[in-house]
Amino acid sequence: MFEFEKSLTDIQTKVAELKKVSSESGMDLSNEIEKFEQQAQEYKQEIYKNLKPSEKLQIARHANRPSFLDYVNYMCSDFIEMHGDREGTDDRAIIGGVAKLGDYNVMLVGTQKGSTTKENLEYNFGMPQPQGYRKAMRLFNHANKFNLPIITLIDTPGAYPGVTAEQTGQGIAIAQNLRDMAKLDVPVIAVITGEGCSGGALGLAVANDVKMLEYAYYTVISPEGCASILFRDSAQASVAADALKITADDLLDLGIIDSCVKEPLGGAHNNKSEMAKTLQKELIATLKKLLKLSPDKLKEQRYKKYRSMGCILNG
Repeated sequence: MFEFEKSLTDIQTKVAELKKVSSESGMDLSNEIEKFEQQAQEYKQEIYKNLKPSEKLQIARHANRPSFLDYVNYMCSDFIEMHGDREGTDDRAIIGGVAKLGDYNVMLVGTQKGSTTKENLEYNFGMPQPQGYRKAMRLFNHANKFNLPIITLIDTPGAYPGVTAEQTGQGIAIAQNLRDMAKLDVPVIAVITGEGCSGGALGLAVANDVKMLEYAYYTVISPEGCASILFRDSAQASVAADALKITADDLLDLGIIDSCVKEPLGGAHNNKSEMAKTLQKELIATLKKLLKLSPDKLKEQRYKKYRSMGCILNG
């Protein structure tokens, strides 16, 4: 349970007590139980309508939030993973391959986190290294060659910041992805499913359409990193989170993203299959629109989208 949900405890405790009494005594307390359960549901809805950015941050980082492979399993059929950057490495923090999404053949690429310590070590906690971005670009070029729409699912605290990543070209790998994704002839859809932090996220997000899940966040720097720089105190992360405008609602208003995808009450981790079904429907609807555009129109739209961000209008 999240800290901001603790006020629900009294109602949930009352429901549990009534169920226990009903079971042990044989008394019919179904009306009372239903009343309190309805109260709990309504109160929870009210809580989630008024979440602060720092509280949405907690949901985005939930350990059981759906991963890239969860979405693949729930949304797609015939997924064939493609490995390697063709330079001798295969970064497991980025996974991709061809898949069937509804009636469409697509290239699906995304960052992968784990739900256990062992999995997190395998996937490097969802932090790609340069070879991961090179692998992703190889798959994007493959999709471009065979006219496959591209969908990226992004959930990363950022690119791996270690010395080895810098030594092997982290900055240039991300920069090349930004440049080359802008030139793709096929539709590109990016989805921020959890954490979308810094260039590590943007390296997979130069797209014609950018979606965000309701409780995901997308930012140039983590709130903790921002607080450490501005306030010399990472404990001020909640203040930084409010100022950074990292939520889907804020970014939709600013024109950084194109749509916000609603999550099940309490977050995507509460009902992964429902979340995947909702996202699948959104993706298919967007694909139908983008596939009507010519390669030149797709590139022009993508170019104008990113060039317009941060523009200051005189007068």
